[in-house]
Amino acid sequence: MGRALSHRNYRLFFGGQSLSLIGTWMTRVAVSWLVYRLTGSPLLLGVVSFAGQIPTFLLAPFAGVWVDRWNRHHVIITTQILAMLQSFALAALALTHITIGEILALMALQGLINAFDMPARQSFMVEMVESREVLGNAIALNSSMVNMARLLGPAIGGLIIAAWGEGYCFLIDGFSYMAVIVSLLMMRNLARRNPAPRQAMFTALREGWDFVAGFQPARAPLMLLALVSLVGVPYMVLLPIFAATVLRGNAHTYGFLMGAAGCGALVAAVRLAARKSVRGLTRLVPRSAALFGAGLIGFGLSHWLWLSLPLIFVVGLSMIQQMASTNTILQTVVSDEKRGRVMSYYTMAYVGMAPWGSLLAGSLAQRLGAPHTLLITGACCLLGAWWYTRQLPAIRTAIRPVYQRLGIIPEVASAIQTASTLTTPPEE
Repeated sequence: MGRALSHRNYRLFFGGQSLSLIGTWMTRVAVSWLVYRLTGSPLLLGVVSFAGQIPTFLLAPFAGVWVDRWNRHHVIITTQILAMLQSFALAALALTHITIGEILALMALQGLINAFDMPARQSFMVEMVESREVLGNAIALNSSMVNMARLLGPAIGGLIIAAWGEGYCFLIDGFSYMAVIVSLLMMRNLARRNPAPRQAMFTALREGWDFVAGFQPARAPLMLLALVSLVGVPYMVLLPIFAATVLRGNAHTYGFLMGAAGCGALVAAVRLAARKSVRGLTRLVPRSAALFGAGLIGFGLSHWLWLSLPLIFVVGLSMIQQMASTNTILQTVVSDEKRGRVMSYYTMAYVGMAPWGSLLAGSLAQRLGAPHTLLITGACCLLGAWWYTRQLPAIRTAIRPVYQRLGIIPEVASAIQTASTLTTPPEE
């Protein structure tokens, strides 16, 4: 499970990010609770989430081109410093006097930073572990790190909000960025890569798009991920409503719900880290999407905390299974010179679709109520899983030659090696 941790640079990254992400999740909880406390509006919850993610949707493909050209290590250091400054600004305003307009502006700034940070960070994985063989393990460990923070951050954030207010969550988040910045500065002997050739922006964009659109094992998982991110993932925007209105709780209840989802996500990440091969992930993707949809429907119908917690656990588990499996498949089949651009489309599908989903979820919740909204979105996820399952034969046919070339299918790799030995003339 810890194969990627044998690489020093990845260990540094893992340690620094583990601390930083706890602060990030505290901020997510604090922003949602702050907006709902100030306005009491489900629609404004969606609008704030939209403002924080729409820059990623608009800019991620262009950022992917630059990430393929630039030094990814330097890009991540820069984005982490900018994110730290954004958190300190949010803290300063929240501890004095903050308005919805200021929250919107600062969340939009964070979205702009993420447009560059996420493709760079995902593409940087292979440079830290120096080996494609442990790349899947590194991605799964990264997911486990994110979701351990997702488990701890909301719980800690809920306690801090209840005791001192949202501003202290933002302040702690700002200081937490220092851990990852220091870890990045300590890295040495990163794997060398050949930057993508300098091309016109739209030519480079077209190269990445042609790969994603023309290769079924990349296109189908991304389309399903985009659908689930649009209709399903924004359930998180509605959690304050469930905590305060449906379950009749407070900030502690909200923290427990976020923590339960994080716990499920952590279990999923650990299970994926224990896998020895990427094989089987193409089947795991639709199963996870179907389980996610069923979990959302169950959570939407529940009015009891004792039932809502295990249901939101299932939602968190299945969401990360689908997300991390899709990430691993893409990073396995793409060549390094296109990695930044392909991962920018992954970012666009996973993060970039969420702002539209946040608006959709907020407006539906305003008209129909949060529980009915999850019934609708959960059903859409089930339909998406059914569609993907029908694509599986074509996906497996297209991906098999890639797995053969990479030696991922052991019996085929062995046969190729044997055939090569038999056709190679003996040395004199």
